[in-house]
Amino acid sequence: MASPSDVHAPSYVPAAVPLPRDPGPESDLPRIVPRRHTGRLLTAAAALLVLAMAVHSVVRNPAFQWEVVGRHFTTAAVLDGLLLTLWLTAVVMVLGFLLGIPLAVMRLSANPVLRALSWGYVWIFRSTPLLVQLLFWFNIGALYPTLGLGVPFGPEFVTVRTVNLLGPTLTAVIGLTLHEAAYAAEVVRGGVLSVDAGQTEAAQALGIGRRRTLRRIVIPQAMRSIVPTAGNMLIGTLKGTSIVSVLAVHDLLYSVQLVYNQTYQVIPLLMVATLWYVAVTTVLSAGQFYVERHYARGSARALPPTPVQRLRARLAVVRARLARATARRG
Repeated sequence: MASPSDVHAPSYVPAAVPLPRDPGPESDLPRIVPRRHTGRLLTAAAALLVLAMAVHSVVRNPAFQWEVVGRHFTTAAVLDGLLLTLWLTAVVMVLGFLLGIPLAVMRLSANPVLRALSWGYVWIFRSTPLLVQLLFWFNIGALYPTLGLGVPFGPEFVTVRTVNLLGPTLTAVIGLTLHEAAYAAEVVRGGVLSVDAGQTEAAQALGIGRRRTLRRIVIPQAMRSIVPTAGNMLIGTLKGTSIVSVLAVHDLLYSVQLVYNQTYQVIPLLMVATLWYVAVTTVLSAGQFYVERHYARGSARALPPTPVQRLRARLAVVRARLARATARRG
């Protein structure tokens, strides 16, 4: 075995290899040309052609009666229905999550009775169609003509007729909220379960209390899973409120139906409702993007770029290409 004293330095030391220099614009080296994706270009051209044909058929089709659409788009009846739709969406989402969070906690509880009750609630309301639930609550007076407040299994102190208590709008709120709570409970439960158990164990090892662990560690990480699904639920609830038109609730769809029942202009009035739903959904989708971007902090080294930042980056690339083309011509 050789000792350190027996190791001699080599008599020849190679010279440092010079780094390749950046060739100038007048270099004789061949220019690297990026690969041309012919199939991708042909597919994009075909898709754009189909889209242009579809848009042309919609715009140029006289059956849509775009002048009628423009005339009824901002009428008082349509705007009142839109406001009621937005109000229903906001109330149902807030009440649905306020009821869904305790149901999720019950489902995650160690108490078997609470787990069973929560599971049963979610099972019933997810298994029944929403229209059936709304019709059931609308006809609840046939089962319970009066509602009372008093001693359980004893005398009642206050009674009121169900027909006088539950109107169409309140019935819609109750039915939509109970239906939404079942899905909200599963969304919250899935978000909490998506957090690694090691996070809670590390917090317990540091002596952090359970409430603070839930508030400062579990919930911020669970929101990354909750927000996308909750955003989809919000958009689905916005469109799902149109089903309350069967209860004669004056939402956006019912207000449009009242108009075309008088004028018989069904297609243009349906287009009015469609355009309003598309506009509101677009605004909600943009808000969902920024909320998701906010809760993405810490999960990625860099936040995803906003649409404005993407547009600026693309414009910068176009400007750079134009500058290079101009320099070559000069």
